[in-house]
Amino acid sequence: MAHIICIANQKGGVGKTTTAINLAAALAVSEKATLLVDCDPQGNATTGVGIDKLTVDLNLYHGMIGAAPAGALITDTEIPTLKAIPALVELIGFEVEMMESKGRELVLKNLLADIADDFEYIIIDSPPSLSLLTVNAMTAAKHLLIPLQCEFYALEGIGQLMQTMKLIKNGLNPKLEVGGILLTMFDKRTNLSYQVADEAEKHFNDLVFNTMVPRNVRLSEAPSFGKPILLYDATSAGATSYFELAREIEIMDR
Repeated sequence: MAHIICIANQKGGVGKTTTAINLAAALAVSEKATLLVDCDPQGNATTGVGIDKLTVDLNLYHGMIGAAPAGALITDTEIPTLKAIPALVELIGFEVEMMESKGRELVLKNLLADIADDFEYIIIDSPPSLSLLTVNAMTAAKHLLIPLQCEFYALEGIGQLMQTMKLIKNGLNPKLEVGGILLTMFDKRTNLSYQVADEAEKHFNDLVFNTMVPRNVRLSEAPSFGKPILLYDATSAGATSYFELAREIEIMDR
């Protein structure tokens, strides 16, 4: 049975999709059969692993509305051990079409159940909002990974996300736990980054990963080439940080 990790933060620009792509890739090259599920209608994780949206016939939307089984949605990537379920903008329609449907929060969980035994890790990239899609992602997951950018007001909104997680845990998914908080965009040249790191550790104690993802030009460039950072520049500080995060994740799941 796969370890299912939802990467969520309702704030945009915190490194959520970057983390989904690069954590999935790092696990995959560590010889872990990994599936990246793009649950964001923007589809940035889809293009970030090199999938051309124009060539996609079936995407997560078709699975979520019951038009296709999960196995039919799986797409190859440049890394043989990394597969993906892509998302296109039509995924927005799920929110509207399923709003009144019974069990609408469990759709993704039920969809992934058919393929969970085929992978060691399933990484879900969720939208930058607390939407029905995000609720589905958190309901399907075992662990919640929260990227937290080292910037002013970074901790604002985390409380709301934690409250949503608590509600989901109490109702829809009793097994859901916080896997960890990942500090992103850490700039060792600024006092602010250290202040945010200190505040995060003060508030969340051992929930904060030892790994911190630095501000890194190569990491920012990689998505425009449709490559995870380890394929774009494996020696960069960004690539090193995601390899370190993958090791922490593997230890957590033992």
